[in-house]
Amino acid sequence: MSTQHHSEQPPTLEDPAPAAPSLDLAELEDRWRRAVADLDNLRKRYARELRRERAVERDRVAAAWLPVLDDLERALAHAEADPGAIVAGVAAVRDQAVALLDALGYRREDQTGVPFDTARHEAVAAVDAPDVPPGTVVDVLRPGYGNGERQLRPAAVTVSRQE
Repeated sequence: MSTQHHSEQPPTLEDPAPAAPSLDLAELEDRWRRAVADLDNLRKRYARELRRERAVERDRVAAAWLPVLDDLERALAHAEADPGAIVAGVAAVRDQAVALLDALGYRREDQTGVPFDTARHEAVAAVDAPDVPPGTVVDVLRPGYGNGERQLRPAAVTVSRQE
């Protein structure tokens, strides 16, 4: 009895690769159209959510300003009363508005005696000020709000210069 050895040889470069399952063109087009539709639906849903989030945030900020408006109306209702009390009331409302902006992340920038910084200040004038170093903020004409990336506006300032 003779024994035959069957040995498997590794495939060579000439051997064809095993056939991959083939998808017909219609199925590929169907998958492509579904993917495009899914992407379009995702884009539309994101746009709706973004509009909704913006509206919610706008409502939240507007509601935060209502006490300021209420206090202004109370001050105007008492305008014929003591003028000193009206000035004090308006100053209190201003402080309330500044605190609200600060709570929203826009701190008031109105310091003098600090070095001029182009990121926080807008120089509108330069003056000779022998008692302070050049490039120092000597007067704030209009306060700024915010800092760095979150700035509503820079402070308009007068800066000292060299004589």
